[in-house]
Amino acid sequence: MNPFLKRLGFGPADRVVIIHADDFGMCQATIPAVAQLFDAGLLSSAAIMLPCPWSLAAADYCRAHPLADVGVHTTLTAEWSHYRWGPLSSRDPAAGLLDAEGYFPHGCEELWNQADPAAVAGEIAAQLDRALALGIDATHLDSHMGAVFDLRLLPSYLALGLAHKLPTMFPRMDAAQLRERGIAGAAAAAFLDQQATIEDQGALLVDAIIGMPLERPDGRIAEAKRLLATVPAGLTHFILHPAVDTPELRALAPDWKGRVADYEAFCSTELREYVRSSGIQVIGYREIREEMRKG
Repeated sequence: MNPFLKRLGFGPADRVVIIHADDFGMCQATIPAVAQLFDAGLLSSAAIMLPCPWSLAAADYCRAHPLADVGVHTTLTAEWSHYRWGPLSSRDPAAGLLDAEGYFPHGCEELWNQADPAAVAGEIAAQLDRALALGIDATHLDSHMGAVFDLRLLPSYLALGLAHKLPTMFPRMDAAQLRERGIAGAAAAAFLDQQATIEDQGALLVDAIIGMPLERPDGRIAEAKRLLATVPAGLTHFILHPAVDTPELRALAPDWKGRVADYEAFCSTELREYVRSSGIQVIGYREIREEMRKG
């Protein structure tokens, strides 16, 4: 059983979910969407992208709503064609954090092939420092596009969370799941040893990650119900990418329809009532952080 759930009083059969909004502050459209979803009551956590231009407005929201469960969406990639962002810590090409256009790389493979792990450690620490300096009571760390979930980069991410006593969203994986990601043999054994060690040190492992598929915007409430019905026992990080419909969002994000559909579905009374009647128990990262800080 997940040790944090046990410490929080849950049982081994409980299905516990963090309903989480990624990409808070990525663009203006994310800010009213996250704010309204927190007000609606189904969203239990969000994470802010500190390198993005609209992160300052997202930070304004956090200061005005200090109990909002908002963490740092550690960001090392900038995936869009015409709307880009770059590192807070260093623009030294030797750090491997920049692409040819002077922004973060578009995707994870490019990042993993060139990034200096020490530079990555410095960058994610700078992003957390910026959040704290802006008055954000960060509840956790997670990862934009899973960019830190590389064997060379992962240790600094986990160490940053432990140093600040913050949960770091990372999935528990077994040997079969590692093989699916091309990790086997000695590398898999080392990873599994590291996974056991970090949990012994007090780091959080989530038991499952489920995400709303951005490429299928139609029938969003039905899709959310279908995915929520698959939530297993243990702790699940359930991802959505909510945004209101704006010209800016349509211009920058080819998947804008899925983002708007996430916002509309998770605002709906129908979905809130479904979750209440499903036996799923919704928590945020703040409860886990406070338990973690008790030692």
